[in-house]
This record gives sequence, structure tokens and C-alpha cells, in this order.
Amino acid sequence: MTMCMMLTSIAALFSGGILSVLSGGSGSRPSRIGLVTSLTGAVLAIAAAATVLWTGTEADLRLAWQVPFASFYIAIDPLSAFFIITISLVCGIAAIYGTSYLHPYKDRKNLGAAWCFFNLLFASMLLVVLSRNGVLFLVAWEAMSLSSFFLVMFEHERHEVREAGWVYLIAAHAGQACLMFLFILLGGQNSSLDFDKFTTPMGTAAAGIIFILAVAGFGAKAGFLPLHVWLPDAHPAAPSHVSAVMSGVMIKTGIYGLIRIISLLGVPPQWWGWTLLFIGAVSGVVGVLYALCQHDIKRLLAYSSIENIGIITIGLGLWLIGISINNTALAALGLMGGLLHVFNHGIFKSLLFFGAGAVAHGTGTRNMDLMGGLQKRMPGTALAFGIGAAAICGLPPLNGFVGEFLIYIGAFGIVAQGGASGGPVAGGLIALTALGLIGGLAAACFTKVFGVVFLGEPRSSASKGAHEAPGSMRFAMTALAVLCVVLGLAGPLSVRFVSKVAGQMLGTAGIADISDMAFRIFLKISLGCGALIIITAILWALRRILLFDRVNNTGPTWDCGYSAPTSRMQYTASSFSWPVISMFQWIVRPRVHRGIRKGFFPSYAELSSRTDDIFRRYLFEPVFNAISRLAQAIHALQEGRNQLYVLYIAITILVLLLLKVR
Repeated sequence: MTMCMMLTSIAALFSGGILSVLSGGSGSRPSRIGLVTSLTGAVLAIAAAATVLWTGTEADLRLAWQVPFASFYIAIDPLSAFFIITISLVCGIAAIYGTSYLHPYKDRKNLGAAWCFFNLLFASMLLVVLSRNGVLFLVAWEAMSLSSFFLVMFEHERHEVREAGWVYLIAAHAGQACLMFLFILLGGQNSSLDFDKFTTPMGTAAAGIIFILAVAGFGAKAGFLPLHVWLPDAHPAAPSHVSAVMSGVMIKTGIYGLIRIISLLGVPPQWWGWTLLFIGAVSGVVGVLYALCQHDIKRLLAYSSIENIGIITIGLGLWLIGISINNTALAALGLMGGLLHVFNHGIFKSLLFFGAGAVAHGTGTRNMDLMGGLQKRMPGTALAFGIGAAAICGLPPLNGFVGEFLIYIGAFGIVAQGGASGGPVAGGLIALTALGLIGGLAAACFTKVFGVVFLGEPRSSASKGAHEAPGSMRFAMTALAVLCVVLGLAGPLSVRFVSKVAGQMLGTAGIADISDMAFRIFLKISLGCGALIIITAILWALRRILLFDRVNNTGPTWDCGYSAPTSRMQYTASSFSWPVISMFQWIVRPRVHRGIRKGFFPSYAELSSRTDDIFRRYLFEPVFNAISRLAQAIHALQEGRNQLYVLYIAITILVLLLLKVR
């Protein structure tokens, strides 16, 4: 029954994509079909996954497939069920948002194709986490990459969108190449690439190579530094509901793949944990620093996704270190914290991308320096975005706090215990330092975003004429904002939610005690936060009652000369964040342009800053430029004459024969 619901979900998504195309490219019919089939697929998939998590039983299906080394082998275990729920929840709400977001394009874009690729992306992500065969996994992975590529290219007439799409496609296939080698090594001499037939690689060297390939292949999709270069361009280029899906859940398939492959490799050596811990710390800190430097609100959120992937990877690093030193508490808390942040980040990052899309929809721009004063014009969006901004900063009682706090507990625990070896203690200190830096910088970053975008006075005519988002967009934002609060207050239940996954990955021994300990801690926090909310609500209601019959006169307060405010008197996005950026300019390398006319009373002055991604500028661009020059140099070998190509083939065969004879 469980697998039947799962297959029906995928069938509904595929059929919905086909029907969207057949219904015609314009009008609102493709959106209606896409919405209904996406919601149907989401509900069925969540029901199937929830059944597995609730009952603890696993479901699988294995069918023959006439492809070498392949079989149609899919299964749902607690790890897959966790990611299925995350993917389905975000994609279902994104479909609701997308109907109104795409409405302005209905007469000038092929919405049938857009909804087809959206449904294909949804279905392929589900198939990725269901697959238990290497060939099937790679087919689903490729479908996910291609469908998201076409969604990124939705506005392909713009040069920056085309460039972002091609960079993403190159990065996706570079990662795919690593995964192909990974499965070849894992398969070994087997005639099948079914996961349950993989054998633990003989020798630490072979397992280490497979681990590095997994980090590179899955890290390219997840956005590990320095493999993240596609992400800051692709997410802003895509429609906002697609950006939410890509950032909220698609990049998490890289996290899923990494966990799944590591679980097949036996007991990990300690350096694996150190590798992930270092990658997570660097990705988190550098990602949020680059987010602080951005002027484009969607580009800022894209870099913030790298930051949150760093937090998740820190948790995974502690998980592997805990396994290697036989510390079940550290391993369980790191894994549960990382998984909870996977789920919670999917919620609040989707909310923030929805808010950014609503702002762009209402103002016509993504440049934060042209915004301001939008809280009065878009109050619903401002409230929802504010909740998401507080959640991403890890503030209680919102959901962003829960996963991070579990990672904190694990890191504090290993530092407090000490021990004979200083390695694990140093790992805890690195995790605590990185999380502290990330939290502080994230608070500065999203204070800047909310203040510059929603507070103060409008900085342009676009902000003055802003309007609130349509109904379905507001509904999607409201639903996610409510989830941020509910999941934060339901921290104890969240621990139970991931404890079965931890039990699957670590064994049941000791997990119940650790889960109970975390449950008791979060119960106290949730009760305290709930009491504070209730007291605040009572005081607010009491104030309304006491002032009900009183006449309240309003008037200007003493403004210390600030009687005619203009946008020139306000912080811009750059000026607000510059004190922080200047402390880390040796990392992010900002370029500042100052234009001031000479004289005692200059009539004109300007100041602008730009921050290029140092990894793209100093690492990838030189490499690809060198490849381009090499390609141009050997281009003369391709003259277009068939006789010359036959000669090349003959020479190659002759060389191979000589090598064979030798």
C-alpha cells in the first residue's frame, strides 16, 4: 500500500507535466493542471513517507530493467521518508505560490513547458531519494539536473539568465561525472549496481577515494565551497517559486546522497569527519559574508543557502567524528541536528524566496538599494518575511533554532568531556566558533535586508508604487510563516521526528536515551517560549481593553531636526553592512569606487562597491579560460574532411595494436 501510494504520486506528477504541455502554452489552464497534479503528488508522497516513519516498516519494489547493471529498484526507509516529506511539502506549497507568480507571463511565455519541468523536477527528486540502484539513481539525478536547468532558463532572452543556466549545466555534469566513477568503484566486480549488493571497499584507500568522489559529486549539487559557483547565479535567474524549490530542497539531495553513500562504506575514519567539518565551517562563514555584500535580494538569499549548507555539513562532520571515536551522543546529536536543519531550512528559505519574489513582483526590481518603506505598502509580505528572517538567524521560538541547538549541544558536550585525545575537542571548538560566527553574521545580514527593504522611506519610484502580492502568493507565505512558529514551538516533537532516522544510521542502542535527553531540553525551552507568547498576548489584549473607550491623539514626536526625511538620509544596503565587511575584506575582496569632484564644496559625489566571488574570479575563470585557449589551439585538427578523420582513426587503431603487442 505504501509503495502503491508512492508510485501513484510519481505517476500523477509525470502525467500532470504531460497534460500541462498538451493543454497549450498560454492561458491559465497549464497552471491549474500543474497545481492540481503537484498537490496530488505531494499529498500522496507525504502519506506514504509518514506511514514509514510512523510504523517503522520499510517498503521496497524491485523490477527487472533491460539496461546493463540496472534494475528498477526503489525503497522507502526512514532516511528516504524524511527527505520525501521535506521535498513534497516545499514543492506543494511552491506550486500554490507559482500560480499567481507566473500569471503575468501567461500571454508571453510557454507556461505549459514551465509546469511540465516543475513537475518533472518534483518527480525526479522523489525518485533520487527512492532509488536503490546506481543506474536508476544516475538517471533520476540527470532528470533532476536537466529539468531544473530548463526552469532556470525560463527568461532565456536575458543574457545573464543564459550565462547562469550554462554555468549550472556545466557544474551539474561535472558532479555527475564524479558520481559515475563513484558507482563504478562501488560496484566493483558485481553484475549489478543495486545498493544492497555493494560490498565495503577493500582497504582504506579505496574507501577514501569513494568518499572524496561523493564529496565532490554531491557537494557540487549541495553548494560546498568552492563548488558553489553556479548557485549565486542560477537561483536569482529562476522564477521565485523555482528558486525556493532549488534552494529549499534540490540542493539537499546532495546532502541525502552523501549520507546514503557514507552509510554504505562501513565505519568511517576520523579524517572524513574532519573534512566535512572543515568544509562546513568554511562554507558557512564565507557564504554568509558574501551574502552580506550583495545588493540583489535573491542573490543574497542564494549565498545564504551556502551558509546553511555549511551548518548542515558541520553537523554531519560531528556525526562522522562521533562514529569514529565511538561516541554515540556526539554522532546522534550531529546527525539529528543536521537533518533537522535540512527540514527547517527548506521551510524558512522557501519563505524568504517567496517574500523576495513578492517584493520583486510588487516593485519591479530586486535591487535592495531601490527599495525601502515597503512595510506600509506590503504589510503581509513584511510580516512573513520578518518571521523568516528571524528563523534563519536561529532565534527561538522559531524553527531555525532547533537544529542548530542540537549541533551546539553535541559540540559543547565533546568539549566539556575533554578526553585523552585533543582531536575531538578541537572539532567541537571549531564547530562552536563557526556556528557563533555564522549566527552573528546572519543576524547582521538579515537585519540589513529587512531594514533596507521594508523600513524607512522609499528610495525610488518603484518602491513608492509597490503593491501587495496576489492571494495565492500571500497564502503560501502565510502557511510557511505559521510552520516556522509551530515547528519552533514543537521542538520536542521534531526530535522524535528524526530519531528514527538516527536509529537507522547508528543503530538503536543509545539513541532512545539521547532522544529523551534532547526532548526534555526542548520541552523546557518550548514551554518557556510558549509562556512568553501567552503573557505577551494577554498584556496586549489588556492594553486594548483599557484603551478601548479612551481618545488617543496622535502627533509628531520630537525628531531632533529630522522633520523632512528623504531616502538620502537612510542607510543603504552597502553602508549598513560595510563595517562588518571591512573587517573581513581580506576574504571577500570588495572593490570600492569613489567619485568625488575636487573643490571645497563639491556638488557631486558617488560611492559604489562590488564584490566578486573570489573562487569564480581566481580559480574557475582562469581554468576555463585556459581550456578555451587549448581548444582553440587544437581546433586546426578539425578541418571538416572525412579523409583526415579516417586517418586519425587508423593511427589510433595502430597505436592501440602496438601497445597490445608490447
